Amino acid sequence: MSETNTDVNDENQSVIIFTDAAARKVKSLIDEEENPKLNLRVYIMGGGCSGFQYGFKFDETINDDDIVIEKYVEKEEDEEGGGDRGHGSTVRLLCDPMSFQYLENAEIDYREDVNGAQFIIRNPNAKTTCGCGSSFSA
Repeated sequence: MSETNTDVNDENQSVIIFTDAAARKVKSLIDEEENPKLNLRVYIMGGGCSGFQYGFKFDETINDDDIVIEKYVEKEEDEEGGGDRGHGSTVRLLCDPMSFQYLENAEIDYREDVNGAQFIIRNPNAKTTCGCGSSFSA
């Protein structure tokens, strides 16, 4: 798997780290929606028990000022190992400039364990985080 993050907004040297696990899950969800134009948008909004909370949504629109992180996801073999279950493609993580101020150098990951499956944000800019993992203070 490629570990390359490409920040299309070349003016900005800092990026959001988009892990292989997160990119594979995004590709899987996009494949389920049968809409290859979808991108995953991550954003910050007011609320939550710590002041800010993270949000995710699918979005077809890439705004001119969005930070765009692209990640190539290789094709996977089917469960019997006898063929392709899809083809390799690039998935995109979008972030608006206001949210990027709070997410700069954060890592977007996806984890499945006994507690369930979820996207995880490891944010070095967060001073405190809520136990639920979806809200923080800066």
